[in-house]
Amino acid sequence: MTLSIKAKDIYVEYMGRNILDIDELELYEFDRIGLVGANGAGKSTLLKVLLGEITLPQGKIVREADFTYIPQLEDIIVHEVKNHALMGKLGIDCIHSENRSGGEETRLKIAQALSSEVHGIFADEPTCHLDRAGIDFLINQLKHYAGALLIISHDRYFLDQVVDKIWELKDGKITEYWGGYSEYLAQKDEERQAQAAQYKKVAAERERLEQAITEKRNQARKIEQKAKGASRKNSTESGGRLSHQKPTGSKQKKLHNAAKNMEHRIKELGDIKPPEVIRNIQFRLSKALELHNPFPITGKDICKQYGSKVIFEKTSFQFPLGAKIAIKGANGSGKTTLFKMILAREDGITISPKAQIGYFAQNGYKFDRNQGVMDFMVDNCDYQISEIRAVLAAMGFSHHDIRKALSVLSGGEVIKLQLAKMLLGRYNILLMDEPSNFLDLPAVEALENMMRNYAGTILFISHDVRLLENVADIVFEIEDKMMIQKV
Repeated sequence: MTLSIKAKDIYVEYMGRNILDIDELELYEFDRIGLVGANGAGKSTLLKVLLGEITLPQGKIVREADFTYIPQLEDIIVHEVKNHALMGKLGIDCIHSENRSGGEETRLKIAQALSSEVHGIFADEPTCHLDRAGIDFLINQLKHYAGALLIISHDRYFLDQVVDKIWELKDGKITEYWGGYSEYLAQKDEERQAQAAQYKKVAAERERLEQAITEKRNQARKIEQKAKGASRKNSTESGGRLSHQKPTGSKQKKLHNAAKNMEHRIKELGDIKPPEVIRNIQFRLSKALELHNPFPITGKDICKQYGSKVIFEKTSFQFPLGAKIAIKGANGSGKTTLFKMILAREDGITISPKAQIGYFAQNGYKFDRNQGVMDFMVDNCDYQISEIRAVLAAMGFSHHDIRKALSVLSGGEVIKLQLAKMLLGRYNILLMDEPSNFLDLPAVEALENMMRNYAGTILFISHDVRLLENVADIVFEIEDKMMIQKV
């Protein structure tokens, strides 16, 4: 197997924290690797270092092959796409249009990468904003792609279909796992179980030794007290004749030595950490926010048209109270438009008078960052500080993170923060437009748990197969200008 990239001593520091600290890394010509890790762990930075877009003051990177790069949406640079058939399959009409949607932007950069004559592709969240048909097309293209792949993605189904190796980036280091994302999760679960068993064993042994040390020292203390009492008695009875006799301290010394040996054995056990706790957050609604209408949002014969383009034509629907309702459809079919119609309470849409609606938009990362994390979270929130901290911890925020200003957070971290705030907000209905986009995988899984446990009603737009499978009670799909409930 031919080596494509060999890197040594990759070291990157940001604001006093080691982002990357990798001794050696190798990428081969047919590698198909998924790069996973928390938001802010340095995944995008690693891709740019390997591509040479970030120059290291030290270290060495040898590239024996040419690579193209599919950046995140905000980094896209438009250039010519030679493969016009590919553009057609991806649904791209015009390369220089200034009014492209997020899905069209994503399709364009994929077309640019796949039409390049290179030995491999690096991709940073390539499925963001793609509809299901676009994701399936991309999967098929990459399955038959002959070069190397190094892909950052939050889409678990996509990773399972495309990669056969996972690189986990954590604390600046890479750990390699063979298989797709599901196999990676299974291996991580085995590691957690082994770690839990080892922690339990070490904790039990440490407790046994600590009890034995206490017993030995108590025995030594009793012998010492008994010896002192006997010495005073002998001294009184003999007028001091026995006051200088040899003390009976050999047994005490053995007990003290035994205790010291046990202390040494405790040190040898090392500091085994317990496995990370998977938090299960329960959300509540105040009595004032409770809804009793079995269908708090309904639509009857709704119509919507932009210019000559008809989005909805006399379609009707009912969204049940307390349900987790997924909205599917191709890019441009009207999913986000539907949410905006609900928010505007347009003609034909009826909403319960007591409804308090929270809305998470696709461009939710664009907002004022001149606040601290906790100041942002506690504003207009009924939950206790401890509950807010628990939710943030479940979303991957450390004690250090919650003391930060919003201005230093990554885009993914800001999105996580906004989702957490909305879930803790004074709402009883949530509209969530692609909530998993740009989240790290642990955060996506935490978000799933939170959405399932949320006490109110959720309508969410997503093309994430696993998110739909794990959260949705009901699925509606927009087809031919109609809302169709799927069975």
